[in-house]
Amino acid sequence: MSSLDVARAELALAVLYLGKAEARDKICRAIQYGSKFLSNGEPGTAQNVDKTTSLARKVFRLFKFINDLHGLISPNAPGTPLPLILLGKSKNALLSTFLFLDQIVWLGRTGIYKNKERTELIGRISLYCWLGASVCTSLVEVGEIGRLSASMKSLEKELKNTNKYKNEQYRTKLKKSNERSLALIKAGMDLVVAVGLLQLSPKKITPRVTGAFGFASSLISCYQLLPSPPKTKTT
Repeated sequence: MSSLDVARAELALAVLYLGKAEARDKICRAIQYGSKFLSNGEPGTAQNVDKTTSLARKVFRLFKFINDLHGLISPNAPGTPLPLILLGKSKNALLSTFLFLDQIVWLGRTGIYKNKERTELIGRISLYCWLGASVCTSLVEVGEIGRLSASMKSLEKELKNTNKYKNEQYRTKLKKSNERSLALIKAGMDLVVAVGLLQLSPKKITPRVTGAFGFASSLISCYQLLPSPPKTKTT
């Protein structure tokens, strides 16, 4: 491939990536929490960026609660243990509730819904739902990583006298395990962010700590949404 073809391919991937509303939302999230880290809760330009970006992100999430509502009523993969099924469905229910209530918060912040006290109350309830969803996500990922680990160990015994990394099934399981581990790290970070936003431990989890964890979590989300590069043919 010529340098021009490479540039075209990379630009095509960038267009594909930025064409996703989810990707734009996560980029804005990184800006939001980066600003929160810089401001540390103090008035100024960084705090203004934090607040305005937070409000703008809510537009990207309009009707997004339908996604988790669909996940709630969708069948699970065969062989999934009941505890993981219940945790997964709880996560879907809590996340769907968070996203639905977040729309009411958006209506209140824009002045369409006039009851400010109720808007703040709904905002806190929605954050508790997100906190609960993050806990469920963490537990699901721990359970799935454990299942993958047991499966990989069993496969390693079968491939005892061969190079396991040349086995496609083993490589697939290893890739899934790495993806699950990254998702677990992100869920843990989101848990800290939720606690920070709710000010449940204001002395330990300051706005700067919340911003740092939120920024790192956003970068992981941006990475997870990256499209796979096209395979090039070798001559």
